[in-house]
Amino acid sequence: MVAKFKREYGSGINALTYLGQNYLEVDRSLIPEILEPLRDEEQFDYCVDITAVHYPKREKQFDVFWVLYSFPRNARMRVKTQIADGESLPSSVPIWATANWLEREVFDMFGIKFDGHPDLKRILLPDGWKGHPLRKDYGILQQDSEWVQINLGIESGQ
Repeated sequence: MVAKFKREYGSGINALTYLGQNYLEVDRSLIPEILEPLRDEEQFDYCVDITAVHYPKREKQFDVFWVLYSFPRNARMRVKTQIADGESLPSSVPIWATANWLEREVFDMFGIKFDGHPDLKRILLPDGWKGHPLRKDYGILQQDSEWVQINLGIESGQ
């Protein structure tokens, strides 16, 4: 599988293993071109999770991960790409319906946008909340004091 992808996509893809876990590092421009054949040809028929990690000191601040599972193979595959703050990724919802809420969570917690998502809005925090709590530059005790005051009628931290 990796050899086939390397032939097709060249240097835009790199296969790695860490602690027995397989993953592909993929250039962000190749994401839809990689995810579709993983589903259609390689039988990774279930998108278990989509998540991100924030590295605020890097130029490309975010690693975005798709955790895929193949029922026929009983195997997992992770796909990872890097993006800069403010960049977006194509939505995976047309590939796996399960990506819908997963992308909304990544948007809500990290502020990463997914182009073509059918309804990209917050899923865990209320509309109007300022900030994205899983970014490392969002303080551990920080909350949207203005939202808390307006909507709950209390001072932040009460």
